[in-house]
Amino acid sequence: MRALPPPPPVQDDWSLFLDLDGTLVDFAERPEAIDVCDRLRGLLGAVHQRLGGRVAVVSGRALSDLDGRLALPELALAGSHGAERRAAGAAAVLAEHTPAVAAATAEAQLFAAEHGLICEAKPTGVALHFRPRADLEAAVEAFAADLARRHALRLQRGAMVRELRAPGLDKGDALRLFMAEAPFSAGTPVMVGDDVTDEDGFAAANALGGTSVLVGPERDTVARFRLADVAAVRQWLQPER
Repeated sequence: MRALPPPPPVQDDWSLFLDLDGTLVDFAERPEAIDVCDRLRGLLGAVHQRLGGRVAVVSGRALSDLDGRLALPELALAGSHGAERRAAGAAAVLAEHTPAVAAATAEAQLFAAEHGLICEAKPTGVALHFRPRADLEAAVEAFAADLARRHALRLQRGAMVRELRAPGLDKGDALRLFMAEAPFSAGTPVMVGDDVTDEDGFAAANALGGTSVLVGPERDTVARFRLADVAAVRQWLQPER
């Protein structure tokens, strides 16, 4: 595993795609406890203006959750790992809650209640967070794998979470869809994220002639650059003086 260098400064001709949790904000014990502060909103607004609107937040969170927390209607968003998407100023493309997802969500909620876990229902899936009970990782993995098999859902492994998703779009697909539209099509794509769920976005940005930035510790990845943590990402996004 090679050590990745830090990325170059943000360039004016980039189209920038940013994950949220673990990239722009630190993880919290519970998903709803993350801190999206006014300083971050101001930073995103400044980058958005500098790049001519070519900034999107691409997250595993539901689109409605992203919209409510960021409160930046001028910002393009993709939620539910790309299954939901909203270009700036446009109507949202929302995902349907399928019967398989509904059944899996009901089972996951019972499992979470029995084991002291956090169950997060989403439009296209359900996530089991075991950050409060890291000792149960093996049990959560076995339960989630069985649930995915029985309901024909995709199992997504993330940082202290197992997520079951309906088959469909991913972060790479969301990036490609944005890049086919103005204003993103005028720039070079750069994807920034911390988790294995961001690898699809890294690969898509690389394939389109752009690049990718891993946030956090070194690991196997297709990303080409690395920033150490959330604080490093925010510093990197600051305009050069």
